[in-house]
Amino acid sequence: MTETLEAEPAVAADLFGDRIEVAREFTRHLAEQGEELGLIGPLELPRLWSRHILNCAVVAPLLRPGLVGDVGSGAGLPGLVLAIARPDVSFVLIEPMERRVAWLTGQVAALGLTNTRVLRARAEDIRLDTPLDQVTARAVSAFKTLIPLTAPLLRGGGELVLMKGAGAAGEIANAAKPIARYHLRNVEVLTLGEGVLQDVTRVIRATVD
Repeated sequence: MTETLEAEPAVAADLFGDRIEVAREFTRHLAEQGEELGLIGPLELPRLWSRHILNCAVVAPLLRPGLVGDVGSGAGLPGLVLAIARPDVSFVLIEPMERRVAWLTGQVAALGLTNTRVLRARAEDIRLDTPLDQVTARAVSAFKTLIPLTAPLLRGGGELVLMKGAGAAGEIANAAKPIARYHLRNVEVLTLGEGVLQDVTRVIRATVD
């Protein structure tokens, strides 16, 4: 490792509670293997906790007991982080790339995440036996592109909980047609982690009828 792993921020223990040791183990694994496996960039270690782990962890309170799909899980952000933080929720991590699927599967086993399974597939090709209650994604595609990939996976009344950047409101404005086509309502931008994180987390949340 050419960079030094960021010291664990004090707020991490508050966000993860009694799951903090599992979060620490996952963060250590990602720090040790992430760059080599192409999961994180070479400059991410000094901000791994604040920019990635905690950035995802603040989304955990938005989830409810049920089945949550994480589309394009990649390194496990946010899927593995949320599965650690919310053992009362069931997760399916959806990822098309074989080496990332191998990483995710290995982490599920190593971390003892009995609430999580990994599915190798592209979102548009999935045929689930049970529709999802919620769908998450982080840094996958623009909102207008994500809607047709994710909304069909949800049950009626299910929710999209999509992590976005500072342009989230603009992405909603550019997605008027797919919002109407896929019957999304209560589309909103939530800002999470204010006063807690260095950089806030923005989420587009919407209900699918």
